[in-house]
Amino acid sequence: MREGKASYTAEGVAFYRALESSRPADERGCDDPLAGKLLGPRFRLLYRWGLSRRSALWYLERGSLSPSYWFLISRTAYIDDCLSAKIAEGIDQMVILGAGLDSRAYRFDGLHDGVKVFEVDHPDTQTVKIRRLKKALGSLPSNVTYVPVNFEREKLESKMLECGYDPHAKTHFIWEGVVTYLSEDAVDETLAFVAGSSGEGSSIVLTYTIKASVGTISKGAKWWQLAYLRKKGEPLIFFLEKDALEGFLSTRGFELVDNLSGEGLTDVYLKSTSRWKRANRYSVVALAAVQAGR
Repeated sequence: MREGKASYTAEGVAFYRALESSRPADERGCDDPLAGKLLGPRFRLLYRWGLSRRSALWYLERGSLSPSYWFLISRTAYIDDCLSAKIAEGIDQMVILGAGLDSRAYRFDGLHDGVKVFEVDHPDTQTVKIRRLKKALGSLPSNVTYVPVNFEREKLESKMLECGYDPHAKTHFIWEGVVTYLSEDAVDETLAFVAGSSGEGSSIVLTYTIKASVGTISKGAKWWQLAYLRKKGEPLIFFLEKDALEGFLSTRGFELVDNLSGEGLTDVYLKSTSRWKRANRYSVVALAAVQAGR
């Protein structure tokens, strides 16, 4: 994290979503109409200038970042689908852990019907986001509560309870693009809170990076990305083996529902004859239910 500024990765994710959402409606891999309004000056300039936007799209679709781009787009679509399903089932609360510039609280109408939303994030990123939201929306919705937390230094449970979180309510958690940047202790503490402080029928969707890929993504065209993230204070720290996730979550109070790597997401969300449209096989999105009787 850069002190006093929004997370670099949060800016990048919003930029990717904004670019993809600028396509014609029938060609979009995901649809986030607010993403472009939450961008900072640098990304906003690239996004609003037609030539640079088209150039960025072309490069992200076909250049060295293509697999990462398509994973992010398809994981966005998957997490959106999960949220739609959970709203239809009936949830009382939604918690976005490491919310970044996520716009789901403002673009899903079903969340306005009595669902309490908690956006949890580093204070610096959250301050920037709130300022941009006020400019984009005019005012902040009354059902959204902003919870400033440094996952490495503060206790999530106490901060959530202070902000009105109900530990007995049916809650859907979104933990997107965060786990890989946390220590193992911070991951365990967060999962313990989710499993131990949520009501029957609660669930979590999360993303992670496969441990076996560490050597691979540290070579070739990717090395400069990792170096840049370290420079920005957001190094990659935590990894898991895909086959080990079920056991990892089970011992922490969860039942695995989905465990989709790039191949699975490509089959569902990126059906295309284009050889470029393939999601990163080293990244995974998973859905898990809190074990009954916790």
